[in-house]
Amino acid sequence: MGGVDLPEPPADDADVPRWTADLGLPGLVDVHVHFLPERMLHKVWAYFDRAEEHYGMPWPVQYKLPEQERYAQLERLGVLRFAPLTYPHKPGMGEWLTGWAGEFADTYPRAVRTATLFPEPEVTDYLGRAVADGARMVKVHVQVGGFDPRDPKLRDAWGLLADAGVPVVVHCGDGPIRGAHTGLGIFAEVLEAHPGLRIVLAHAGMPDFTGALELLERFPNLVLDTTMVGTAFSERIAPLPRDWPARLAEFPGRVVLGTDFPNIPYPYAEQLAAIHDWAAAEPRLGHGFLRSVLYDAPAELLGVHPTP
Repeated sequence: MGGVDLPEPPADDADVPRWTADLGLPGLVDVHVHFLPERMLHKVWAYFDRAEEHYGMPWPVQYKLPEQERYAQLERLGVLRFAPLTYPHKPGMGEWLTGWAGEFADTYPRAVRTATLFPEPEVTDYLGRAVADGARMVKVHVQVGGFDPRDPKLRDAWGLLADAGVPVVVHCGDGPIRGAHTGLGIFAEVLEAHPGLRIVLAHAGMPDFTGALELLERFPNLVLDTTMVGTAFSERIAPLPRDWPARLAEFPGRVVLGTDFPNIPYPYAEQLAAIHDWAAAEPRLGHGFLRSVLYDAPAELLGVHPTP
């Protein structure tokens, strides 16, 4: 069925559990959430406080809360499992952040174990240990890291992750600002060299949404995440193609929920409402699309079977 019989989208964060229940879901699975060591996170927030210098527009972080309160907010939203993603910006941080993420997941039961990487001699060693310890997701931030994902120091790391089947959330698009080694064409070379990689294209490749859809056609192990896509904030800087919902219908099961919580400049419910609008706009999407994006596909990707 099309979107005409969909339940009303969530009006606000408090309304999210009603919406997911109306869809017949026990809750949400979010593959793109950020938890970081507190000092590092406050530096990230300070960067966003100066967003007008970087992006020409304000970026008021919505959930500037202590760690336990941020976790409790996800619980109230009905997020049953999530991937807490970290990312280094210089050598020597990847192993430390990967260890920290493992300890975070041991503390908070709704979090899965994650890892990150940086092109450095020891990357394969600490990634190998993380995979052996049960890491279910790896974060790679080409823009913040400022590195070339084709760096020879990463060749064995990519191969390790491909062989292990551990999915990797990769921010390699040019949004919100272009980096030295961003652009979907650059990361396509990594996919060509390692076709077994399970890649989650963060922000659906923003702003090159058409290029992201072309990559979906070329690489069957690639999926898109919804992080910030289609929200009013992002439409100002990276509007979606008009035929976006129709194009998504060509790739069933290839879109997963991501949000960038807590660093988003709007309530969590706005991302969900944007996804709802895609399902409502295209008769081939509807309920099945929403159940897949919000729960089934991300749960499969993370290898979890969440319960309320």
